[in-house]
Amino acid sequence: MGGTSDPYVKVYLLPDKKKKFETKVHRKTLNPVFNETFVFKGVPYADAMNKTLVFAIFDFDRFSKHDQIGEVKVALCQIDLAQTIEEWRELQSVEGEGGQDNKLGDICFSLRYVPTAGKLTVVILEAKNLKKMDVGGLSDPYVKIALMQNGKRLKKKKTSIKKCTLNPYYNESFTFEVPFEQIQVGGNVN
Repeated sequence: MGGTSDPYVKVYLLPDKKKKFETKVHRKTLNPVFNETFVFKGVPYADAMNKTLVFAIFDFDRFSKHDQIGEVKVALCQIDLAQTIEEWRELQSVEGEGGQDNKLGDICFSLRYVPTAGKLTVVILEAKNLKKMDVGGLSDPYVKIALMQNGKRLKKKKTSIKKCTLNPYYNESFTFEVPFEQIQVGGNVN
């Protein structure tokens, strides 16, 4: 929202994807300098020729799924591995799993916490551009809300079901009793 990102990079080899490395997250920047080194051990030269090195750049988000900004794929058979390479490559948009083609939609909600009353109010306002789930190209969506603490679910609630729509309007309010001390020690809404 502030016009910046909290970027980090995942580095892995295709097609196996077994060994993944991750850089540190750089806060509030569009021009991060990572300067981190990762070593893929035990990759014979012959195998390397069949592999593709992927740099997948993500925007870190503390409260939801991290968005993938873009990626660079380097087919190792197309570069000279006998020398050190340092170059700029343009980020490509992401397709397929976890990418823009597989976007699940957006949800609009509001949160309000009153410390003196120990009440957390969650309003589920609306959702849009949801993924088509039914044969007719629509869905019957509803939203589940769970209050979690230290990985344990304390309470759960859900909205009404909106029939045959990918852009449901809810405007439904839910109140949880959460003492201030609990909020401070990592209570979170999932």
